[in-house]
Amino acid sequence: MTKVKQGDSVAVHYTGTLADGTVFDSSEGRDPLTFTIGEGRVIPGFENALVGMAEGDSKTFTIPSNEAYGPHDPGMVRRIARTAVPAEIALRKGMQLSARNQQGETVAVTVTELDDDSVTLDGNHPLAGKDLVFTIALVGIG
Repeated sequence: MTKVKQGDSVAVHYTGTLADGTVFDSSEGRDPLTFTIGEGRVIPGFENALVGMAEGDSKTFTIPSNEAYGPHDPGMVRRIARTAVPAEIALRKGMQLSARNQQGETVAVTVTELDDDSVTLDGNHPLAGKDLVFTIALVGIG
């Protein structure tokens, strides 16, 4: 039976949850996720878990935060004046925005707090600092 190795194209169904069971992503109701092992399109721990699996195999595994999206960096959280955000943007907690950093690069930020005077923006990946639990089923090796 063929087992997944570096360079193989794979198709996998998955459900990703946090330690408390909250689902953050799933292929349920969609086509399986397809990618090539070693190309870096998914986090390394996800790729590594597939190596050695055979078509039809399933498993559940945990990827620690430092091997997923890294630790939460407090230095990437900024509180700004509400007036710095265009008035036509109806801000709400959890909203994702694009902003420019000090180097002029566009970065994604999440609104984590807001009031009439200020807005707190977090430039960390939403899953930074979180251990990720995946349940996967390998549906194809190509």
